Amino acid sequence: MITIIQYKTVNVDGLDVFYREAGDPSKPAFVLLHGFPSSSSMFRNLMPLLARDFHVLAPDLIGFGNSAAPSRESFEYTFENLTKNVAGFLAALKVDQYFLHVFDYGAPIGFRLAMRQPERVLGIVSQNGNIYQEGLGPKWAERAKYWANPTPEPRAQYESAFAPETIKGQYLTGEKPGTVGPDGFP
Repeated sequence: MITIIQYKTVNVDGLDVFYREAGDPSKPAFVLLHGFPSSSSMFRNLMPLLARDFHVLAPDLIGFGNSAAPSRESFEYTFENLTKNVAGFLAALKVDQYFLHVFDYGAPIGFRLAMRQPERVLGIVSQNGNIYQEGLGPKWAERAKYWANPTPEPRAQYESAFAPETIKGQYLTGEKPGTVGPDGFP
């Protein structure tokens, strides 16, 4: 049986949130929260498998994929604000209980949701999800200084982190040639 994935958008507090949806809405919801620098596209192969038993929802976080990407002047990009947006997304779709799959940036968002309303979370699957400051490790100490004082000089140092080759390298380095599909890379 072929699983149909639908592509939709819902407005949450004036921001369009793009999401992928699959499965029967009468089944338990399974919410997939992506990481950096990805989008719900990372779940395109997982969704059909989960859709057999779940109503699967995979939003693009604000600033990622096909969701709104407001300026930093109009939206403060913090995990707190992203959590509020995902909570608004769930409320807009009337999702009262759900399983969570969290990956990377999705982890601090999903865990915040779970801490605030644990009765709504039926279970959590964590894929490389950090939940504590110490888990960031020494690599992030310099970046934390920038977060505290985001001036143009240190910001310029991190611009290469968003270059396509750097992002591809995060997923391909260490992999055997030919084992990672090229579909996700334009």
